Amino acid sequence: MAARTSAQAKLNKVVEIIGESLSSEVCSIYLVREGLLELFATRGLKQEAVHVTRMAMGEGLVGMIATNVETLNLDEAASHPDYSYRPETGEELFHSFAGVPIVRRERAIGVLCVQHVEPRRYEEIEIEALQTVAMVLSELIANAELADDGPLDSRVQDTGSSVLHGLQLVMGMARGHAVFHQPRVHIEHTVAEDTEAERARVISAFTKMREQIDRMTGTAEFGTEGEHQEVLETYKMFAYDEGWIRRINEAIDSGLTAEAAIERVQQRTRMRMRQIDDPLLQDRMHDLEDMANRLLRIVSGQLGTAAQLGLRQDAILIARNLGPAELLEYDRRRLKGVILEEGSLTAHVTIVARAMGVPVLGRVRDIRHQVNEGDLILMDVADNNLLIRPTPDMEEAFENKLHVTQKRRAEFAAMRDLPSVTVDGQRIELMVNAGLREDAQALDIVGADGIGLFRTEFQFLVSATLPQREKQQRLYRDVLDAAGDRPVIFRTVDIGGDKALPYMSRDDEEELEDNPAMGWRALRLALDRDGLMKAQARALLEAAAGKVLHVMFPMVSEPWEYEQAKALVEHQREWLVAQKKKLPVAVRYGAMLEVPALAEVLDLLLPRLDFLSIGTNDLTQFLFAADRAHPRLAERYDWLSIAILRFLDRVVRACETYEVPVGVCGEMGGRTLEAMALIGLGVRRLSITPASVGPVKAMIRTIDAAELRRFMRDLLDKGVTDIRSALVDWAGEHAIELN
Repeated sequence: MAARTSAQAKLNKVVEIIGESLSSEVCSIYLVREGLLELFATRGLKQEAVHVTRMAMGEGLVGMIATNVETLNLDEAASHPDYSYRPETGEELFHSFAGVPIVRRERAIGVLCVQHVEPRRYEEIEIEALQTVAMVLSELIANAELADDGPLDSRVQDTGSSVLHGLQLVMGMARGHAVFHQPRVHIEHTVAEDTEAERARVISAFTKMREQIDRMTGTAEFGTEGEHQEVLETYKMFAYDEGWIRRINEAIDSGLTAEAAIERVQQRTRMRMRQIDDPLLQDRMHDLEDMANRLLRIVSGQLGTAAQLGLRQDAILIARNLGPAELLEYDRRRLKGVILEEGSLTAHVTIVARAMGVPVLGRVRDIRHQVNEGDLILMDVADNNLLIRPTPDMEEAFENKLHVTQKRRAEFAAMRDLPSVTVDGQRIELMVNAGLREDAQALDIVGADGIGLFRTEFQFLVSATLPQREKQQRLYRDVLDAAGDRPVIFRTVDIGGDKALPYMSRDDEEELEDNPAMGWRALRLALDRDGLMKAQARALLEAAAGKVLHVMFPMVSEPWEYEQAKALVEHQREWLVAQKKKLPVAVRYGAMLEVPALAEVLDLLLPRLDFLSIGTNDLTQFLFAADRAHPRLAERYDWLSIAILRFLDRVVRACETYEVPVGVCGEMGGRTLEAMALIGLGVRRLSITPASVGPVKAMIRTIDAAELRRFMRDLLDKGVTDIRSALVDWAGEHAIELN
């Protein structure tokens, strides 16, 4: 690179060296020129294709790498759906393909790729070598002005209003001005002159970063203890992770500056994030990326984040993603909301934001390129709406809704101590769904009758290691104490599928599932790994000493699964009796009906149950063979379709025959119209989100349940296809309060 030759000659030499080092017949460099990817240098492809072969961004494998700014590693390139054959290059002889983006200022200015005659995937160390070379090349290419290099000014030119949508993570409404979490640290120098000096800079940065994190997590104030504190402890573990430090030092050993070494390890993290389907593990990788960003800012001497610069007015924070510690740095008096390009319900930042009471909307595509710093933003997470640069009319409508929402909230609060009883005197139990320790506080806030679904897996999801029995026991006891005399239904751990735990080893045959939602998860996993379930059973039994314990098993498909799970808990109870431990005064067992097959054997199962809960979320997707996360199917199947309602009607009538209480604990029960339909079917217990309790209670207190049931029976018997419209009309005629 230091040779006094032309840039073209240097690139020609680079492809020769890389090809020889990786024993690859082909090594090529493509550069973005005038918006197209141009073959600029190659070893192995036809030389006459150089400066002739061009492709659009997104075209072929090279175009995909440049557009997505991601690494690709294939043992058979031609089998990839984005493969594009270019006959002038002579590449039909080669099977394997690996490519990395050449990145500058967060976008690809080129692609470095290798190809091999024999099908093979390149080793991790080879991919890292390519990434290192790509980083050095970016500096050379930029200095020689060989590729397009867009302006640093990234302001949005369109200043009109727009409406965006995303994934609802933490509910709430917020008004504030756009603030970008952090400017990108631009790495200008990648090649180190003094390796030991670079290593010393990294060591110093690590020390400073650890001090910052210890200080933040030590002074964080939430008002209550909970899982968010466990999240912060897990986050801190990354700051002391020796493996991460070792990888950065190895990158420095390869000749990179401290900044470039951190960036290379970060690129590797991003590549792994794109390769894994496990959302929990992806969330952990986001924490590591957050840590790398922090370290990069420290080592480069840049303050960087908006939190460190200070918020000057009410702000809506915008970021690709956030770590929990970074969120804690912001002034809570001025931080009104958060918008993320990524994010998930189990992400650490979501759990901490919920504890802080900050609304969050995630998965807002390309938000950082659609908003200018300082733009006014109106957030309504419940309606899944972001109003960017709103018009005066939009602002007025938002303020009116906010006022109405606050007024309705006050009305619901005033109704908190009133019973949820219909006009004809039928009592409907309104319970809440929970999963965190602080969720139990909602019982008093909204006046709920208890917790109808406590998702015990949340504790497993936010922990870096398998929670010990004593830790589980503390959580369960705290929740029961907060509930007082009100029942808490604990659902045994529902992990597996899309909630895999990275600290649980998996057998080879269990590595990948084509459809994890219908695979080895929930009760199936727990019965196979009965050590996990035994520890949880003991924790529940000891936590409920002197009280009534409600245990519910998820995803029961056949009666024998329920019997086996119940026997496991009973065995632990017998063991505790022998140890003279204090026990619950009673244990009541229930099952979740999520798998349609269970409905066919209810006559066998119901005599053995104390209660049944219908999980409408999974049940709906299993009934319709429709993944509820699929964007084209999510809204296709209506909860008020005649197929679902007839299925539920059959289940409710079976439970009435055997005098077994039946409830619904899915999202369906939290919508007033759908809840009205369920009550019309005979459901007398709903477990819903705390925010839904007020609206649903208001609806309940305006209906005649007996008259509604007759109406529902008539609709189902006649086979009315548009039940939703029929219910809306009936509610209007009877002055039913729907929200």
